[in-house]
Amino acid sequence: MTDATQQGPGRDAGAGVLPDGTAIEAADIAASPPQRALVLHRQLDKVWRDLPGWRGFFTSVNHGTIGLRFMATSFVFFAIGGVLAMMIRAQLATRDGAFLDVELYNQIFTMHGSIMMFLFAIPLLEGLALWLLPKILGARDMAFPRLSALGYFCYLFGGTVIVLSLLFGVAPDGGWFMYTPLTSRTYSPGINADIWLLGVTFVEISAMAAAVEITVTILRCRAAHMPLTKMPLMAWYLLGTSVMMLLGFPPLILGSILLEVERAFGWPFFDVARGGSPLLWQHLFWLFGHPEVYIIFLPAAGALSTIIPILSRTTILGYGAIVAAVIGLVFLSFGLWVHHMFTVGIPHMALAFFSAASALVAVPTAIQIFAWIGTMYEGRVTLRLPMLYVMGFFATFVMGGLTGVMLAMVPFNWQAHDTHFVVAHLHYVLVGGFVFPMLAAVSYWMPLISGRWRVAGLGEAAFWLILIGFHGTFFLMHLTGLLGMPRRVATYPGDPEWEWLNLISSIFGMVQAAGFALFAFDIVMQWLFGRRSWRNPWKAPTLDWAMPLPAPSYNFASLPGPRQPDADAILPLARGEGLLPGAPRGWRETLVVEPGSGRPQHVMVLATNTALPVATSAAIGSFFAMMLAGLYWLAPLGILATLIMAWRWGEIMGTTTDHPPAEVAPGLSLPLHWQVRNTLAHTGAVALLVADATLYASLLFGVGFLTVVAPGWPAPETGFGPWMLPLALAALAAMAVSTVIAHLAEARRDSAALRVWTLAGLGAAGLGLALLAPLALGLDDPTRHARDALRGAVVGFAVAHGVIAVMLALRAHVDAVRGRIGGDRRGALPVWQLFQKFWLATSIVSVALICAQEVLA
Repeated sequence: MTDATQQGPGRDAGAGVLPDGTAIEAADIAASPPQRALVLHRQLDKVWRDLPGWRGFFTSVNHGTIGLRFMATSFVFFAIGGVLAMMIRAQLATRDGAFLDVELYNQIFTMHGSIMMFLFAIPLLEGLALWLLPKILGARDMAFPRLSALGYFCYLFGGTVIVLSLLFGVAPDGGWFMYTPLTSRTYSPGINADIWLLGVTFVEISAMAAAVEITVTILRCRAAHMPLTKMPLMAWYLLGTSVMMLLGFPPLILGSILLEVERAFGWPFFDVARGGSPLLWQHLFWLFGHPEVYIIFLPAAGALSTIIPILSRTTILGYGAIVAAVIGLVFLSFGLWVHHMFTVGIPHMALAFFSAASALVAVPTAIQIFAWIGTMYEGRVTLRLPMLYVMGFFATFVMGGLTGVMLAMVPFNWQAHDTHFVVAHLHYVLVGGFVFPMLAAVSYWMPLISGRWRVAGLGEAAFWLILIGFHGTFFLMHLTGLLGMPRRVATYPGDPEWEWLNLISSIFGMVQAAGFALFAFDIVMQWLFGRRSWRNPWKAPTLDWAMPLPAPSYNFASLPGPRQPDADAILPLARGEGLLPGAPRGWRETLVVEPGSGRPQHVMVLATNTALPVATSAAIGSFFAMMLAGLYWLAPLGILATLIMAWRWGEIMGTTTDHPPAEVAPGLSLPLHWQVRNTLAHTGAVALLVADATLYASLLFGVGFLTVVAPGWPAPETGFGPWMLPLALAALAAMAVSTVIAHLAEARRDSAALRVWTLAGLGAAGLGLALLAPLALGLDDPTRHARDALRGAVVGFAVAHGVIAVMLALRAHVDAVRGRIGGDRRGALPVWQLFQKFWLATSIVSVALICAQEVLA
């Protein structure tokens, strides 16, 4: 038997190589002998199934269960947002609409936008990704099952709080973009804005969790020898989406934190009188807001790239060009945020740049559309229900794209800005580019979800109602916008020429709502009464159809390898002729591969059912609840509860014994993840730090922007004492020593002095953290000026990461004491090193920044 684990402490056992140094090639992997499929099924089902009853709701971590929960919950919120939209249309149907008063109308249009963006669109794509990715990649689960469950409960709790605020009359009312100073404490003294800021930030924990999860799963949890260049296009789209989420969400999270701190404690980040600027909020918001459009669009485009060739009975045209277009969209989307701010007084040179970039984004979009059209032209299109929604996409999204090019032109943008023309464009892009493809995706994958075939006729009727209702509603808004009707007005008594257009829009809006209701009814009927579907009903070649219907909790009885590359391998995989057949060790196992080539590296043992994610989300939620209630002095208890839960996550990880390698195929055994360094956890930590670095860069952007642009500068004379610089240098020295010790501890992990090394590292990290306390206390009053508030935020960032570093150092020490670290087991040492380096690097930059301010003042 080939054993890839027989390597010493100084060598990484997870390099995807054989003991003699040669790579594990496809030819090294033989087919496993066939076994009885029923026996394999029972063995795997016992290990992977959810607990029965209510315990299953709170303890399940399986990607299939969590993904379906995400999607079902998002459609519930979509229905709520749809009802709010109908209330808006009822109000605007007549010029003196008395259906809603102005205060309630403001809450409703704010909640409609917020729900559709944060509680429907993003969670739906997260749910689709969680449910689908392991199936199309040939894995048994996502990389971090507990993280999936944590994200779901944060989304559920946060979304519920936001929606319930509407019932109590305290819903957010400042628009879904929450512009300051409208949402500052002066103009929004209630808790309405706090609910948005705290609730959305709580919900966005799920988005960040999903971004890390999706990135690591696509890079590391694919079928053996599935290279990046040959993985399904859907995976490329989701990889682009997850990268955009890692880079796009941190600015919004930072902005929400800063605005909430300003409202709660009076730190003036956006207050002009004290050196702040409302434009900083707009920049941070749209640094998220514009990539958000493509974060929503890319998974939908992935569904189109999957469905179109299959229902056209051909292969996709231009695989490489589409991948290049996806990468191009990811880059371009981050250069467009300013086109939402053309009217705020941007310099002309910047206007020209962002206008050109906005028009340029049409190029990669057009490449995809032409590829889809070419694919249909080359194939034989069958107009099944999913393809009807694809046609609806073409009829809608292309028009939204054309009006987008119009709005990218600065002169036209100045005329149409904040009118109903923009509302129409937004809905053509989002409904055309996301809702229609998602409805196509649901129709396409429902047999795999439910195991049943739909009731004939209902779906087609729903499609036509939605299509006609949508265009009847929003096409006319282009005209009301060109006639000058602004957004967010509750009545328009002096403009009778807008009335008949609004009345027709409202009537078609009701038609559209009836179509969505019929779509939901069709899904319920299919789930409950549809006839049993046959395997692979679309005759698709992808791996998601290489499994029984409905999909079992473990996906594949044996994992696909180079001998089982597509859906034709459904029977060999069920007989265990793939990799890692069954669950002989009673663990949830999946294969981990090299990111580029897909060569197998090691076997990952995944988490099983646990209530830890729901308990952790409750602990995080307690912090947000205390902040929302204004009990700021109790909020640290929520942080403490969260830290305790975080510690519990590490408690149940690791092993104190060396396990033998796992046989993945005849003649090929691979190490378990405890024996390798480059684990999924390590890759996930890198992805998390990418997002963390983006948040820190956004904070630095805030410092630079306010220093250069905001009125009310230069800041008042500083009280920066001469003793503070030596103290800061001492803190940096302690951080550096701890970083070095973390490296030495891993290098000497099989020595008897390991506990001494980890204890010394813990002491140095603790000293670095302790030295930050007098530095924070020595800063000027952060409520005095934006410069002082920003310095407080920078030091707060260092303190937060110091706490994380100390906890990881303590975890490493406890691992050493309990025997979880040894020659072939590293425990938390690699992740501790990563955070130590990040803490040190960002702290050096922060000290340099403050010193530069002092010198230049």
